[in-house]
Amino acid sequence: MDSATTLPATRDHPMHVLRVIASPRGTESESRRLSQEILEALTLQAGGRTLHATDLDTNELPAVDGSYAAALASPADPDSPPAPGTTLHRSDRLIAQLDAADVVVIATPIHNFTLPSALKAWVDHIVRIRSTFCVTPQGKVGTLRNRPVYVALSCGGFISGDRARQPDFLRPYLQHTLATVGLHDVHFVSVEGTALGEAALLAGRQRASEAVAALFDAYGCSLRTATNGTPLDRHHEAASALA
Repeated sequence: MDSATTLPATRDHPMHVLRVIASPRGTESESRRLSQEILEALTLQAGGRTLHATDLDTNELPAVDGSYAAALASPADPDSPPAPGTTLHRSDRLIAQLDAADVVVIATPIHNFTLPSALKAWVDHIVRIRSTFCVTPQGKVGTLRNRPVYVALSCGGFISGDRARQPDFLRPYLQHTLATVGLHDVHFVSVEGTALGEAALLAGRQRASEAVAALFDAYGCSLRTATNGTPLDRHHEAASALA
């Protein structure tokens, strides 16, 4: 079982959380629902700190283009800053947004055994030579500071346990890709069996909730202890992926 990482106990500034949303189902998404439980857990973990959560919907994000590919294949970055509206400019903004986050939460379904195209577009924008990793004789080395990443994923069938009957390329892909840019502290929680009827869905939600509780209980942030109605101090906003 993965264990949650204790965040710096600095109460003089908010905890900044970037939630990357990949499901096209909006508020009906099971992965988004599960990620909401992770946000609640992070709010409790923050103690007296305000949690400032920014939502990035990757379904608005276009794929990278030829000019972006050419820039990455060049031996050096362009001399002048990229023009607003270009893919390089969008990549700069997405990397800055990621780098500013204390914690990253990724809410994604599994599509055809792997990540959705919307999430792949975000990955292509933030995995960038000379910006988030450098190439050495030993291979690629990430340049971003490490921080906790929580991946809330949903699956119509099963990818774990005795009932697993399908391959899972999403978790190893994200584990390796995030490590490439320097993010090694990655935790996965899944809600499974979402396409197998209401009973299976409810059971999957229950197992996922228990997994979130166990993940944060592991270092002393008990989600099973009620907050006695005390409002959780969290500010939420949406960010455009097209800026």
